[in-house]
Amino acid sequence: MLGRGVWSSLRQGLSRGLSRKVGGWASGEGRKMDIAGIYPPVTTPFTATAEVDYGKLEENLHKLGAFPFRGFVVQGSNGEFPFLTSIERLEVVSRVRQAMPKDKLLLAGSGCESTQATVEMTVSMAQVGADAALVVTPCFYRGRMSSAALIHHYTKVADLSPIPVVLYSVPANTGLDLPVDAVVTLSQHPNIVGIKDSGGDVTRMGLIVHKTGRQDFQVLAGSAGFLLASYAVGAVGGVCALANVLGAQVCQLERLCLTGQWEDAQKLQHRLIEPNTAVTRRFGIPGLKKTMDWFGYYGGPCRAPLQELSPTDEEVLRMDFTSNGWL
Repeated sequence: MLGRGVWSSLRQGLSRGLSRKVGGWASGEGRKMDIAGIYPPVTTPFTATAEVDYGKLEENLHKLGAFPFRGFVVQGSNGEFPFLTSIERLEVVSRVRQAMPKDKLLLAGSGCESTQATVEMTVSMAQVGADAALVVTPCFYRGRMSSAALIHHYTKVADLSPIPVVLYSVPANTGLDLPVDAVVTLSQHPNIVGIKDSGGDVTRMGLIVHKTGRQDFQVLAGSAGFLLASYAVGAVGGVCALANVLGAQVCQLERLCLTGQWEDAQKLQHRLIEPNTAVTRRFGIPGLKKTMDWFGYYGGPCRAPLQELSPTDEEVLRMDFTSNGWL
């Protein structure tokens, strides 16, 4: 657990962060952090009594560590971060840092609704071992989240963050697409290194790549369902829920794209579309966790109010995998 010394360090870190300029944090002396590669967004295991199961978390990480992932995303949407306390969010990241291979990157979700809370959480995530912060768009007051508001929010966070910032647009959950013009402006910030775009609009992703071409800025696809198409328009990797169960296959798709074996990549991509849709848009985290149970990981229950799948839904989920040769 996080002891008093760590919490004291967190407070000191925040104080230092609030008093320093961006030049002290960003890699302004050279290139920004390279985030290219595949990342599974790690789920948060729970016990039957809805407590975080850190033992199962570590077991899953040891198994996932066998694949050639660039790193792990922790406390993203698939980590059920809105259902965790701030202490739990930090403890999960701390445990992951301790359990994961040292040569992998740890991208930690630090987004909160207010700018102040996001800054505090980002500094805290850095203190417990995150290499970069994945910052989702604030969305409760989405009607007022104009480009200007979002640029101001992300600029403040990046100015005060001791680690690089990755923008995170996930309109299926937030009802808000981070506007392209805001992304282009933010790409010029020395401490903002890229974006995870989960919207699935490949035209938009290609435009972002094109418009930020003069910046040291990278685009990650937010799903395995459009990973091939994303590589084709200039993305450099993906944060893929499906990689939690088909890690070897998602990494193989990455290799095929990077080596220009487009025909084989297309065949593999086709077989990943239905399973990916099943564990994301169709059945969400309950579907992903059920599938993890089938593939030798610990999925377990979600935290309420998310409910487990019905027997009918579970059968449909299984068919999406078996019909494509994965079960």
